[in-house]
Amino acid sequence: MMMKKTKLVLAMATATLTMAGLLVAPQAQAHSKKHGHSSSYSSSSSAERLAAAANNRVEALEQQLQAMQYELQALRSSQASHTGSSVDSAKVQELDQWMASVKSQPAKSSTKDNMVFFRGGYAHADSNRGGTLDPTAPGGNSGGALNGPIGNQDAWYFGAGFDWSLNDDLFGAMHGTEVLAELMFDYKELGNRAANGITPAVGTAEGLPVPGVNTETATVNQLTLAASPKVKFLKGQAFRPWLIPVGFELNIISPPSDAITVLTPGMQFGLGADYKVWNNIFVGLDARYHYAPGNIDGVNTNGVTAGGYVGIGF
Repeated sequence: MMMKKTKLVLAMATATLTMAGLLVAPQAQAHSKKHGHSSSYSSSSSAERLAAAANNRVEALEQQLQAMQYELQALRSSQASHTGSSVDSAKVQELDQWMASVKSQPAKSSTKDNMVFFRGGYAHADSNRGGTLDPTAPGGNSGGALNGPIGNQDAWYFGAGFDWSLNDDLFGAMHGTEVLAELMFDYKELGNRAANGITPAVGTAEGLPVPGVNTETATVNQLTLAASPKVKFLKGQAFRPWLIPVGFELNIISPPSDAITVLTPGMQFGLGADYKVWNNIFVGLDARYHYAPGNIDGVNTNGVTAGGYVGIGF
């Protein structure tokens, strides 16, 4: 719109200059004919005066045109600054609205919900692990006598694991109740050692040479790998109880069963709580029951573990 106005003013100015030129020329000619001077000096002097007057008018019109151009430029600059001010004002309003929306949102807890933890404590088996069968006894493995029974049911354990936060509100069912995925391993070791295979006593009774008997003892232990969902309550609080409704675990036993089985699957159920002591450092207690349905090739891994842990949030 501004460009159209500028072009219109320039066109009017040009037309004015043209008309001024056309008006000046006839006046000069008429003046020359009216007086009819014979002197060339008088004629030329009059023409020069008329030309000078015409030039003065043209110069005045040019000055007016330049003044109009300056005014148009000033008007353009004023409109541009006004437009920029409007844009800045719109941006300020948008930022104010964004800040108001951020302030209206509830404050989020700075607690680190993911955790790596290190645990240890006491373990107790529901029944004896048993031992290996004496292959030299009557009936062989099917009916032989136990050789070096593993009768101790108490053990100690240590392990570590990770918690990964999956959901903050039990998938929309309960506010402040978090769902995590736990991956964990622990090592259990019974408090005694037992002879494995043909013992020296059995070898002597059967008349076997010394190299044919087993003089070593086996460490009775178990490695457990587990993956479980964990439901943790009171999100955002320093004290947070939790439970494991059911999780999957895989047990690796040593020595193997009489059927040379080393892997036994099972389940675990657990509960516990932790407390934030300082700067995303946690201490906690947990208790778990480990259950494997049936007797896996003569080995029963059912039992409990109970102990404490130290966690680091991340």
